[in-house]
Amino acid sequence: MAELLLDPDIRLWVIVPIVIISLLVGVTRHYVIVLLQREKKITMVQVKDSQALLRSQRLRACGGFLPQQGFLMRKQYFNDEEKGYFKSEKRDSAPPNPMSDPTMMVDMLKGNLTNIVPMMVIGGWINWTFSGFVATKVPFPLTTRFKPMLQRGVQLTTLDASWVSSASWYFLNFFGLRSVFGLILGDNNAADQSQMMMGMGAMPEVAQDPAKALKREWEALQICHHQWKLDTIEEDIIRNSTTLRRVQQKDKKV
Repeated sequence: MAELLLDPDIRLWVIVPIVIISLLVGVTRHYVIVLLQREKKITMVQVKDSQALLRSQRLRACGGFLPQQGFLMRKQYFNDEEKGYFKSEKRDSAPPNPMSDPTMMVDMLKGNLTNIVPMMVIGGWINWTFSGFVATKVPFPLTTRFKPMLQRGVQLTTLDASWVSSASWYFLNFFGLRSVFGLILGDNNAADQSQMMMGMGAMPEVAQDPAKALKREWEALQICHHQWKLDTIEEDIIRNSTTLRRVQQKDKKV
């Protein structure tokens, strides 16, 4: 099959502008979504509970490095039957179903509109403006099944599937610029189209029930017992130092 030669002006007037348009659309969509999102109010009780759960989890994971008395004092602070944090603090039951909250449904609609409408409008404009020719070629071979997806607007059955039209190049930029959006906007930004595609139409997350969370952590800490992990610390230090000395002596001989 004969190799195609593209006009150098395609690089300056098609490929680069589409990349810039995709970048600007993603940044604009990110800030629009940030402005439309409701500010989630966090109460002092929620902060207090989250910090208590985090401290209890760290106590279960690293309690073996504390003396037994210190471990039991911390455990009593959380799990005492009368004055323990997990017993004395009473919280409300599970929050209501988010699907019954109309404001949350409005937020879902706003998110879908800010993601779908710009893609369709800009993609349709690019397909109308830069249609009828290929713009670039991907650096790996593809099968003919990719031709309808990557060569939109170019009806050539003998053309290699690796060639990409302008409209397909625009949609590829949405996923190819993910790392660039991460550098500019940070992680978990609203410009990441892969997260948008996974979250489109997804049900909103149900908030955690604080009463059940405190009860689960109380049960986990209740069965946790102290096991001193520094019994053989002297032997470990001596063994490690001896091993290190032998390695250094071998290095000197070499």
